Amino acid sequence: MNQNNPIPELFNDPIDRRGTHSSKWDKMEQLFDVSSDDGLAMWTADSDFATAPCVIQAVRDAADLGVFGYSWDHQEYREAVQWWMKTRHGWEIDTNWILTSQGLGNAIALCLDVWTEPGDGVVIFPPVYHEFSNKIEKTGRKVVECPLKREGDTYVLDLEEAQSRLSGDEKMLFWCSPQNPSGRVWTAPELRAVAEFAHRNGLMLIADEIHHDLVYAGIRFIPMDAAAPAFRDRLITLTAASKTFNIAGQRTGNIIIPDDGLRAAMMHRLNTLDYGPSALGVQMITAAYSPEGAEWVDAQIEHLNGNRQLFDATISEIPGLSSMPLQATYLAWVDFSGTGMTYDEVDTRVRRNARIAASPGPGFGPGGEMHLRFNLATQRARVQDACERLRAAFADLQ
Repeated sequence: MNQNNPIPELFNDPIDRRGTHSSKWDKMEQLFDVSSDDGLAMWTADSDFATAPCVIQAVRDAADLGVFGYSWDHQEYREAVQWWMKTRHGWEIDTNWILTSQGLGNAIALCLDVWTEPGDGVVIFPPVYHEFSNKIEKTGRKVVECPLKREGDTYVLDLEEAQSRLSGDEKMLFWCSPQNPSGRVWTAPELRAVAEFAHRNGLMLIADEIHHDLVYAGIRFIPMDAAAPAFRDRLITLTAASKTFNIAGQRTGNIIIPDDGLRAAMMHRLNTLDYGPSALGVQMITAAYSPEGAEWVDAQIEHLNGNRQLFDATISEIPGLSSMPLQATYLAWVDFSGTGMTYDEVDTRVRRNARIAASPGPGFGPGGEMHLRFNLATQRARVQDACERLRAAFADLQ
């Protein structure tokens, strides 16, 4: 990258999000008893830096026009998504495959609504994104947990064990790739094994790939559809620019469905709900999925890599703590089991002593009992501050 390029410095510009209706910062005291006055918000998965300049310019252009009426014909948006998937991920998609949702949480709920009934089992592989189980339970479906196996400093599949946990009442499988909370990037053979498992058991396969752009050097992300195109008759892929460009508040996600019949079913449901995408969200993402946006993402990954290295070095210095090596995402998965403490003791030290709000590991299901997830998508100075606070909170172990 050109040394005169100002983009990398944007990620260290101090931005105070307190008092802006930010759920990450302004709900911290309510949820964690950590005041935003002296606390650090390192829980919910959004970042603390401004989005890409090309996206901000798109908002300025819309504001200059001054009219925010009905919009139609989002072909330019779909072409931008198509270009991004091919350019960034080597994934060839048809623009007709792309439907929109009000973010990926909404997309998950829509998939449950369209392809399952109350009482149906839905398979997940914990520890995993907590909204999978939340959405399954809220809609009256049954969570079927098939835990990942811990091997050394990573997670692996155990599909034989998973098979033994199925009763035959399952209708759907939620797959997280890259994996949240561990940052694991799955290989093509692993992805095909999951697709074959879903096919063998008659399960709809919903691949949540929202973190697919945030992958570190030397690691290759492979979309589920690219790895297992033979199973498109059961596959739905969910993507969004929200994590990549810090625009989750625009509530705009993609439901990508190659199969004509499956796509017709989802289109029918969207039509009955009278759903259409936000015009401003469409404009922002169209601007994001561009060469300028790609350059900004590359710089962001460099920044996140520096944050990751700083945080992991600190964690490794504290006896009893270990951080799973991140292959993707900005979410550090820290294991406190080596301290010999209970989860409540660890939680107290992090919240009360360090004044850090981190995502509780138990919420991610089996395997998360002695973990916390720390969001590193912030300015370097905040990560340094978090490191110093954690050293102090566990000083007696050193």
